[in-house]
Amino acid sequence: MPFATALVSIERPARYARQLVSHLGHRAETAQSADGRATITLSAGTCVVAPGARHLELIATSQDTDGLESVKDVVARHLLRFAGEGSGVRIDWSPTTSGDEVEPVHLAVADYALVNSTPPDDLLGELIARTREATGGRATMQVSHDEGTLLTMLVQLVGAKSAVEVGTFTGYSSICIARGLAPGGRLLACDVSEEWTSIAREYWQRAGVADRIDLKIAPAIETLRGLPATASIDFAFIDADKESYPLYYEEIVRRLRPGGLVVLDNVLRGGRVVDPAFTESHVVVMRELNTRLAADGRVDVVMLPLRDGVTIARRR
Repeated sequence: MPFATALVSIERPARYARQLVSHLGHRAETAQSADGRATITLSAGTCVVAPGARHLELIATSQDTDGLESVKDVVARHLLRFAGEGSGVRIDWSPTTSGDEVEPVHLAVADYALVNSTPPDDLLGELIARTREATGGRATMQVSHDEGTLLTMLVQLVGAKSAVEVGTFTGYSSICIARGLAPGGRLLACDVSEEWTSIAREYWQRAGVADRIDLKIAPAIETLRGLPATASIDFAFIDADKESYPLYYEEIVRRLRPGGLVVLDNVLRGGRVVDPAFTESHVVVMRELNTRLAADGRVDVVMLPLRDGVTIARRR
């Protein structure tokens, strides 16, 4: 599904967003939230209109390029008409793109954030290199060091003593979680690979956290369903097979104590979740789960554009 964006410099942007909603409401489906963000759904496609301090953000989408041009034309014509001749308002649309071409965060900004986060210590740095050597292209399954630091912080902030990890790989994230546990805390690590977790075991031992981690080699859904049905989990991290995320989330959230956190990795799927044209099962499942979490009354949710997207859900 192609889409294009525009950043329009304009005075009183919230007023123009309201005008677009009001005027197009007779020929389109419209919705506007309290923050002024409007969604205008025309027959040819959709345009999101979001007011900033002195600009409007426009995001136009459609099933095809002809439809996209129609959506862009309708919104632009009305906006320029409202602004009036001589206003100097210009609408310069970005080149047409698709979900797999989207950068959630510009590469330069992402790299800047990475180098300005607490770096990995020597042991974690060695594990990064070891994982790359042992797993080749699969090394991208390992969390980045800024995400690892975030995991440690979240575990510490919630005062977690009972933690669960779904998807252990070579052990980087489990070390980060285990290091943040409160005294006497334990981490249940769920994975199906003896090969990759053999590396994890070695580094857990060297990191001095092996006595805090219980590794279960079995399908994670079986392990989770075998846990007590009480709200006893303080913290959980899900980073495994994407098609099973909804199952993992449901088993965890019903066992999450009030104030506990569940963190889900890779929720953007390389940007493909924003583009309905991508219908691979792992993308569709994640897209639907993202929508479901935002509407789940049991939790408060924030999605962060960190790496491939990280969602943090706090049990109410």
